[in-house]
Amino acid sequence: MELDSLQRETRKQAKSVASPSSHRGEGRRASARSAPARARGINRAVEIFQLLHAVRKPISIGEIAKRLKAPRSTIYEIVNLFLAAEILEYAGSGSEVYFGRAVHLYAHDYFATHALPREGLEEVRRLAALTGETCQLCMPIGNKYAVVAMQNSARLFRIGSDIGVLVPIPWTASGRLFVAHMNMEELTAFIPPEDFRTQDGQVIDPEKFLSEAKAALKRGVCIITGLVDDYATCIAAPVVVDPGGKCVACICFIVSSNVGRSRVQELTRLLVESSRKLSRLEEGTVAIGR
Repeated sequence: MELDSLQRETRKQAKSVASPSSHRGEGRRASARSAPARARGINRAVEIFQLLHAVRKPISIGEIAKRLKAPRSTIYEIVNLFLAAEILEYAGSGSEVYFGRAVHLYAHDYFATHALPREGLEEVRRLAALTGETCQLCMPIGNKYAVVAMQNSARLFRIGSDIGVLVPIPWTASGRLFVAHMNMEELTAFIPPEDFRTQDGQVIDPEKFLSEAKAALKRGVCIITGLVDDYATCIAAPVVVDPGGKCVACICFIVSSNVGRSRVQELTRLLVESSRKLSRLEEGTVAIGR
């Protein structure tokens, strides 16, 4: 297999670099020369994964090269390595590639060794079954956020974002909680200016946004109605793991905007209880890892 050849070559290079006397200096110089090339290759690999996640369907290697404005030869070389490792696989028409079975196993390893997404999923299912409402677990991904677990409402009318879709942080209640620990300088450096404009053209004022975020974190819940969807209200409670108030996840209800105040209060109480439980769980995990 091509991967086996790559592994043999890697071991060979490692021995060469580790060899004594004159080979040591030569190996260091070669390593310094090849470091930028390796970094570019790693960057390209990350870009390929990000592109496949964004398009959410198999595409051809030529299309990958075109969208990334990268040399076809480079993309073919990287993709072939991932095909050999089953990180990618041929799909669709047979000439297109997408994530392979190995990615599923790696994701399973992450899920098995991280308590928050595992226990968060159980909370999402429990709360959705208890209330009949759509419930989500959201986490920040870079300078965006995404739903990582969701259980839809039992009702015919459903509201919610698909799992894994990257959403601008200012657009939702959860997003406010993710950045509430920042100051204004940190916030504007972190969030792209275009993310403060919603899909309907509404502009969100960063100072007002941050003020609302800090107030929501202090209350332990953020409730936003009609920001992105006129018919939806998002109720989010933070999972917090440090004294500075950094939020690493949110557990949320997505409900119809015509839900009454007493119902919102009931759902808020349930979310706050759940978020506190998940926060204690995550704090324990962090403490164990120190």
